[in-house]
Amino acid sequence: MAERVVITGMGIVCPLGDDVETVWAGLLAGKSGVARTTIFDASTFPTTFSAEVKNYDLAKYTKNPHLHKYSNRGSSFVIGATAQACRQAGIDLETDQPADRIDRSRLGIYLGAGEGSVDNDVFFDCIAKAWDDTAGQMDWGRWAEVAFDKMNPMLELEQEPNMPAAHIAMLTAARGPARSCLTACAASTQAIGEAMMMIRRADADVMIAGGAHSMIHPLGLTGFNRLTALSTRNDSPETASRPFSAGRDGFVLGEGAAILILESLASAKKRGVEILAEVIGYGSSSDAFRVTDMHEEARGAIQAVTSALADAGISYRDVDYINTHGTGTSENDSIETRAIKAVFKEKAKDIPASSVKSMLGHLIGAAGAAELITCALAIRDNIVPPTMNLTDPDPQLDLDYVPNQPRKCQVDIAMNESFGFGGQNNVVIIKRYKEVNSE
Repeated sequence: MAERVVITGMGIVCPLGDDVETVWAGLLAGKSGVARTTIFDASTFPTTFSAEVKNYDLAKYTKNPHLHKYSNRGSSFVIGATAQACRQAGIDLETDQPADRIDRSRLGIYLGAGEGSVDNDVFFDCIAKAWDDTAGQMDWGRWAEVAFDKMNPMLELEQEPNMPAAHIAMLTAARGPARSCLTACAASTQAIGEAMMMIRRADADVMIAGGAHSMIHPLGLTGFNRLTALSTRNDSPETASRPFSAGRDGFVLGEGAAILILESLASAKKRGVEILAEVIGYGSSSDAFRVTDMHEEARGAIQAVTSALADAGISYRDVDYINTHGTGTSENDSIETRAIKAVFKEKAKDIPASSVKSMLGHLIGAAGAAELITCALAIRDNIVPPTMNLTDPDPQLDLDYVPNQPRKCQVDIAMNESFGFGGQNNVVIIKRYKEVNSE
């Protein structure tokens, strides 16, 4: 029989704060993490704002910050999120003699981690010094000379998307399965779903799963602006993220990290740790359509949701809350609404379906894990977070998006949807853990 999988720890670093309870309080209060971009000078870009992590101190989370001194923003954030989650789950950190009753060869890592940014000032300086005005092209020999002289090899290594997992391994001494995926905005949901499957198969007892990403840098902003995916509401950054609104004009670029500790029920019981929720279903699909567009009939999204329900062994009628992908782009919100209507049928308009990206911005690779944490908190507190800035509803989008105020309601089963560029669709379903159902 497959192992049952539970959540025993959660941690987050995001634009609303660097601990779970602060972030949750901010979401329920409708706070915005969006403001003018300060990480670099974005004043000449079409979008001059973002959702940045503020006042983050890596030393708060590790006794050995020198081991992580070259970490990029994503790696730095994931150290904090992992430390929080492990401490809640009773997992010892940075010790050669852990007393947490976890075999480190059975403790694994699965991240949806984004690529790190280049060392921008040095990178652009190298380009400027290697450009041959006379020939009108790059002098690549000169580029190599300048780059070798100016670039820090450790900072360049930190661009690799496997590096956040490497930092977690140093922090936790995890020596079990180590995986990293980069499926755009669906990455950390995929990481959690596949980590769950690894525990079900008894490939690991405990998995540190989630995501980390920061694309708030000149190349990241340029790419999304050229795709016309970002809001350009520069006159009102705090209200720019408007999922499901008639006036939505794109998402807001965010950053952060979110980690959940997934554990077999047997391991959690043996260790005597608190169980926060149970992970019961995972569905994944590809649109097989276009690189940046969802299929018009939502076929990939529908398949992922349907697969997750089947994996969980439940009906669509059993779901109490949907944390939507809800980016605030014209395409995503309309097609996601179509998918929910197709799967949830007569219940579609009755089920609360909100988007916390209206407050957090879009954390890209870390988005799904951050949003699954909000699902677990919704179950814990029987309250769902709102979709903020929904003051001009799109008449074509007529679901219950929980506009502008949180709502008290019974939440026993919650579903998190993540749909990424490239047509990657991942859905995870969790439920309230009850001891009576544990045997």
